[in-house]
Amino acid sequence: MSEKSKDSAASTSGKGKATPKRKAAEAKLNVNAIASKDKKTNKSLSKEQLRSQRLAQRAAYMRGDESALPLRDRGAARKFVRDYIDSRRSIGEYFLPVIMVVLVLTVIRQPAVQALAVLFMYSAMLYSVVSGFVISRRIKKIVAAKFPNEPLKGIGTYGWLRSTQMRRLRAPAPRVARGERPE
Repeated sequence: MSEKSKDSAASTSGKGKATPKRKAAEAKLNVNAIASKDKKTNKSLSKEQLRSQRLAQRAAYMRGDESALPLRDRGAARKFVRDYIDSRRSIGEYFLPVIMVVLVLTVIRQPAVQALAVLFMYSAMLYSVVSGFVISRRIKKIVAAKFPNEPLKGIGTYGWLRSTQMRRLRAPAPRVARGERPE
């Protein structure tokens, strides 16, 4: 580039406004600092509000409020399946504690104990799968009779998966006691 083109580029590339006086710049910074403090307090307030909303939403979900449930848990048929499964005992819900016992038993250095533990684990797993299959079919029949307009797709698997969860950890929380008839 030539000297002449450098001078013309420098003269046209100004910021287009005058530099503010020191008082004006400091006043602007002070306003920004106050606004920043307000943003922080608003942000902490909104975090608390969001947290309380999440807790309320979680409580509604655990109670089984229809509006708080995800799509997979909504509907009268799913509610009936939850109550039906919660009113029964199944080996599937005890599968995790059984696995923990088997894990402890396999540490014992006696081949007979280890073999029995593994055999016990596989038999519990097989029984859980077979009972889940039976429960799934039974749920489909009951729901088809009780709720003829409801779709049956996935309803048996929904009940089977719920039956494999430990009762205390089920979500939404069980509403019926064991042995009680679901509505």
